[in-house]
Amino acid sequence: MEHANSHSNIISFNEGGQGQVSKINYLDVKKAAAILRAINHKLRQSIIKLLEEKDNLTVTEIYVKLRVEQSVASQHLAILRRAEFVKTSREGKNIHYTLNLTRLDEVNTFIKQLLNEA
Repeated sequence: MEHANSHSNIISFNEGGQGQVSKINYLDVKKAAAILRAINHKLRQSIIKLLEEKDNLTVTEIYVKLRVEQSVASQHLAILRRAEFVKTSREGKNIHYTLNLTRLDEVNTFIKQLLNEA
């Protein structure tokens, strides 16, 4: 049986009638889905692989290597940055991108747990 809380994005449900109530915060689910969507895209996966090979790249180096427009590379880097998969540092006029390995490890652990592989 489900009970929706009208003041939040939380839904409670009774697991198997055992008296235990579990709650799912759908706002958190939405945030987590956005993080997973950030890496569930071929171009963004290519950017991550590129940064695995060479840790510190500018947007120019990225779009040239991937043969895409600069604006396309920038848009996808912004998505990865918002999801905290890449970190930036400024050197003069250039912004350098590196992988946030801690974040990638966190997501990898979460996925393994979700798939019951941990």
